[in-house]
Amino acid sequence: MKGKFITVEGIEGVGKTTNIGFIHKLLSDAGKDVVLTREPGGTPLGEAIRGLLLDPEYTGMDPDCELQLMFAARAEHLARVIRPAVEAGKWVLCDRFTDATYAYQGGGRGLDTDKIKALEQLVQGDFRPDLTLLLDVPVEIGLERAGNRSTPDRFEQEQVEFFERVRQAYLEMARTHDGRYRVIDASQPLEAVQRQLDAALEATIKVN
Repeated sequence: MKGKFITVEGIEGVGKTTNIGFIHKLLSDAGKDVVLTREPGGTPLGEAIRGLLLDPEYTGMDPDCELQLMFAARAEHLARVIRPAVEAGKWVLCDRFTDATYAYQGGGRGLDTDKIKALEQLVQGDFRPDLTLLLDVPVEIGLERAGNRSTPDRFEQEQVEFFERVRQAYLEMARTHDGRYRVIDASQPLEAVQRQLDAALEATIKVN
């Protein structure tokens, strides 16, 4: 039996790190063999590309270069980690995936989504997440939280308007792909956020 592929999405400061840990435990406690990974990254090559993408030294990187680096890391990630794990019956839990590319490079950078679709088809074929959990907060809340963490990376240095476009792109995808999306109000206290996550995952866990 094949495993499942679950992605967690959202702008900066939505609490992905904390809540991915919660989801991981929830799935493990349900008896699932879970592979935890992230994008960009997930492999040695992918992590090297991640370093380039996040390094403030490369502020001003051409958006098409950024887009292709994202998919280069993703191709390696799919080949080395995600597809083999799912085929082996494991549940892959991934911090961001291609929806982030539509949100950041499409919504944020304003790239033509046809470019993204073409690369998505080339790299993934028909492979898509089984479930996407979108942790959503207003941009001002997310950026305030993110600002309290550490030195901002290349993306975190973007202006508020950039993240507004990213958030709206995510919400539009949630409306368009409501069969696999669950939108979580991550502006609530942590306990309330995790109750939403528990409810969102319950049906997926029960039928598998």
